[in-house]
Order: sequence, then structure tokens, then C-alpha cells
Amino acid sequence: MATTIEVNKQSVKQLLETGKVNKFIIPEYQRPYAWSFEQIQTLFDDLVEYTKNGSESTYFLGTIVSFQNENNEQEIIDGQQRITSLFLLLRALYSKLDSMAQMKEVENFKRQIESALWEQHEFTAEVNFKKPLFESRVIRDEGNKTFFSILANGLIEEDAKDNYSLNYRLFLKLIEGFNLNEPLLFYKFILNVLNKAILLPITADSQDTALTIFSTLNDRGLALSDADIFKAKIYNHLDSEGKAKFIEEWQQLEEDAGNAKESIQKLFYYYMFYLRALENDRNTTTPGIRKYYSRNNFEQLYKKELMDNLRTVANLWLVINNRVEIEGEDWSKNIEVKQALDGLSSYPNEFWKYPVVIYYLKYRCTKDFQEQFLKFLRKLLAVLASRYIVIPTINAVKRGILNLNAEIMRSSTPTFNFSPVDKKEFKTKIRTAHRNTVRMILKIIAYQKQKDLLPENWEIEHILPRKWQSSYFPINTDREVKELVEHIGNKIPFEKKLNIIAGNGYFKKKQESYEKTKVQILLDLSNQHNDWGIDEIRERDYRISDELWIILNDWGLNQLAFSMQGNQPNTLTEQAFD
Repeated sequence: MATTIEVNKQSVKQLLETGKVNKFIIPEYQRPYAWSFEQIQTLFDDLVEYTKNGSESTYFLGTIVSFQNENNEQEIIDGQQRITSLFLLLRALYSKLDSMAQMKEVENFKRQIESALWEQHEFTAEVNFKKPLFESRVIRDEGNKTFFSILANGLIEEDAKDNYSLNYRLFLKLIEGFNLNEPLLFYKFILNVLNKAILLPITADSQDTALTIFSTLNDRGLALSDADIFKAKIYNHLDSEGKAKFIEEWQQLEEDAGNAKESIQKLFYYYMFYLRALENDRNTTTPGIRKYYSRNNFEQLYKKELMDNLRTVANLWLVINNRVEIEGEDWSKNIEVKQALDGLSSYPNEFWKYPVVIYYLKYRCTKDFQEQFLKFLRKLLAVLASRYIVIPTINAVKRGILNLNAEIMRSSTPTFNFSPVDKKEFKTKIRTAHRNTVRMILKIIAYQKQKDLLPENWEIEHILPRKWQSSYFPINTDREVKELVEHIGNKIPFEKKLNIIAGNGYFKKKQESYEKTKVQILLDLSNQHNDWGIDEIRERDYRISDELWIILNDWGLNQLAFSMQGNQPNTLTEQAFD
């Protein structure tokens, strides 16, 4: 079936008058009205400047994307912030005109605005102020009634703080000031707003077409995300009872996502990898989420488990991002699990997130989940950390991750089909580890001694400062010292505030600050050394490379899978990489 799109530029008055035939509505799934003081001021200033310049050309205000719904209403998909503001501006102009002496000019412009804002009797043109041509139905917007009241009677409560009232009040103030300062231009300004300001309405034949058009346009207002579009699809798929319940669920999901420091958009993205794993999709090309969810007429969006699973994903990130515990989720109280997740959170890209989400969604209700989740996370951290240390690129693990995602669906002890890591290469490269891996390495080492999570705000401390006096190392070249300062053996976690106090002094000078740390390995280092120089860095380089190799192997590095009994080598042998 061919797609029909109507595009016909119109003046503000011409466009708004079409509301007499097809009323304008902001649908329930849209975002609340959110234009700020600055945006209202900019709109007004632009129109004033256009008027003062006396230009004969038209002034372009932007596009409005809509479609005619089943109730013959113009449902706004894009441009709702702009068209709402225009209704407020015209209502403020009408209020000003209504307060003036009723000269012919005043009566003329009042009639023009009446025709653009309200229903009128078809024979007498009598205005029905209680029937504006525009209505906001946004469920979460408490200001809907206020907006209707403003359009109906032009009044607001003195202490009102909603955006409709604030912006209407600002328009009244700006209009009053302009009329006072530029009385000769006031009627010209109204004329320009009604007849010279041009909008480009794009009317589609369906919601799908309107959404497709929207996704290709840039809006000066607040753009809809893919998640907003999904909300629209789900909402319109439900009956009236289901719609009311869904809006409540969506509001709660938005709150949960915000508390977890994630967006609903991100939750859909993570969940997409779970669905792909269910389908055994191991393709390394990642589709856009709108393209993915639109398959088979958006069938994945209509499944009853969708909202519950998105909330579950939000809970996972609530623990990871906020370091909190969740009632009924014992794993969230397990410090070793949280330390493994914290280590993974410093992996240089997002590929670690997908198998973690999948494993959590798949097995979180199983009897031995906490134990198996810890083993899984440690093995994942071992594989990803070691692979990135040796080859610091996404491609080093991309295919392995997509395979792992699918394998998780088959077993709680999935096969890890990644290229093995050579022990000698690993221990050589870790000493000069890529800057993107340093925090991850330091976390793994620190958590062998740390009984809780590392402080949230910590920095990488150079034990021997990056600025040193050449006389301090008379037998070493500056180049040699400069290289060693950046070795992993010279780096350690340190609270940001204490690090600032410690400054760039040498070891002895900083020990007083070190003694106040809650980072156990730094406290131990401070107690075990009286000084710190080249030899200490080299010695710690070797110690960290040996220790980390042992830890990662214990967690399952170079093993295809882990067993229920423990991390014993299978299929691949550690000896092969000595």
C-alpha cells in the first residue's frame, strides 16, 4: 500500500484554523510540555526582531509532524513543544487585546485569534472559550488542566510553578513590555505572528509513517527517543484498561531507570541482546534498536513479559551503578559479586554488559544463582581483562561475546570460546598496560585484600610522582625513569581528596596521607616500605604480573567452561601457555 504524505506550508493562523475540522491533540505517550524560559524568550525575541526589520519575506518557525487518528484528530508526533508555545503566545496576545480600548484594530486581531484558538458557531461565529482547538492528554503532565484553563479564561494562579503557567506569565510580561516600548509596532507584531510566521505541517497517513518522518528530522524542541516510539506502539496496541495499567508501569520504569542512572532507551538496548541470545543470533553486526524491535510488526514489544524483564534489568543496574542492596536479591549483598561487577565496570567498552544482563535474566531465580553468578562474573572478567591487556581493541572479544551470549541460554556454566592468552605475552604487556585497562587491573589486585568496595571517588596514584628531580636518580636516564613511572608497578588506587592533599611529593612526604586511606593495598604498601624508587617499581611490576596471572587462571582463564564444583581446568591446559 502506498504511503501518503501531505506537505503544505501554512501561516500560524492557517494551520491552527484547521483545528476546527481536525482538533490538535498531544497524545498520552508524548513527553510533558518542557520549554524553558530561554526557549520562550528566544521565540519572542526572534519574532520581535523580524517585525522590527520590516522584512517582506516570511519567518519560518519549523515543522509540525502529525497524522489523523481514528477520531479524526491531528495527533502531534513532532513539534508539540512549539505548537503548545504558539497557543500560549496567542492566548497572551488575546488577553492583552481584551484589556485595551476596543478600537477597530483591536477587534480585528481579536477575531483572527479567536478563529485560531477556539471553536465558533458556524452561523454566528460566537466563540466557545471552553472548546479550544488544542488539547494535551499527556498522562504524566499534571499541567494539562492548567493548560486548558489558560486557553479558556486566560488566568493563572499567582504561585503556579508549572511550565504552562510560567511561560504564559512570561509571554504576558514580554507582550506588555513590547507594547509599552514599541506601540507603533504592536499591531504589526500580531499580524506577523498570525500571517507571516510560517510552519511546515507534514501530515502522514498513519502513525507509523509519522514516526518514520520524525526520525529523519531535527527538532528544536525535545526529540523523541526510540523508547518513546516503542511506548507509542505498545500503548496503541492495548485496550482502554490495558492502556491505563501500562502508563503506570511505564512511569514506574522511568523512575527505576532514573534511579539506576540509566535510560529506558538503554534498558531496551540491553534487553535486545537477551532476545538475540534467545534466537541464537551470533552475528557480530549489532542492529539499531528501532530496526530490531520493528521486526515482525513490533511483535517483541507486545509480549507480556517485556515490562517485567525491563524492570529486572533496571534492578541489576541499580546495584551496579549505585552500590546498593535490593530486598529479596541476596546476590546484591554479596561483596565478592559486587567486586567482580565493579571490576567489569572498568572494562573499556560495553561488551561486558550484554552477557551479564543475559545471565542475570536467565538464571536469577535458580537455587544456586549467587554462587554460579560469582563464578561466571569472575571468569568473564578474567577473559576480558586478559584479552584487552594483550590486544587492546574491541575486536579481540567481539565475536567471543556474541557466542557467549547464545551459550548462556544453553547452560548456567556456558562455554567461553575465546582465543587463549599466552602467559609470557600477558606478563610482558601488563607492566606497560594500556591506559584503558589500568583501573580494571588495579581493582582486581585491590580486591584480593579489600573487604568492601573501593571508595567511589578514587584516582590512579603514581607512587613515584610523574614530576621528579633528575638528581634523585643519578645513574638512570630521564627516559628510563619516565617509562618506569608509568608502569603498573608504580600505580595504585587512592581516594581523590587524599590524593589532592598528598600532592606530587615523594613517598616519605605522602605517607602521612597514605595512612588515612581506606584502600587496603595502599595501606599495606605504606606500612611495608620506607622509601619508593626504581627498584621498588620493578619489583612490584613482577609481583603484580605473577599475582594477576594466578588470579585470572584461578577464575577460569584459558578454560572453555567452569564446573559446578570449582574452577578446575578443562579442555585447555594452563601448561600450554607457560
